[in-house]
Amino acid sequence: MSFKYNVIVQKEENWYVAKCLDNNVASQGKTIEEAMKNLKEALELYMQDEKPEKPKEIFVTTLEVAI
Repeated sequence: MSFKYNVIVQKEENWYVAKCLDNNVASQGKTIEEAMKNLKEALELYMQDEKPEKPKEIFVTTLEVAI
């Protein structure tokens, strides 16, 4: 069984941080690819102890706010 999870990747100083929006599991790497690979491994370990549920559909957009 496999699921597709919603993930964001942000650059923080010299690292890329990949975070799963569905369960807050996160990992990091020196490149985006490394961060995603590490997150996949972290999610697989996390799911060994948790009952996997189908992720909810998430819509991401931008919002301009005048300040």
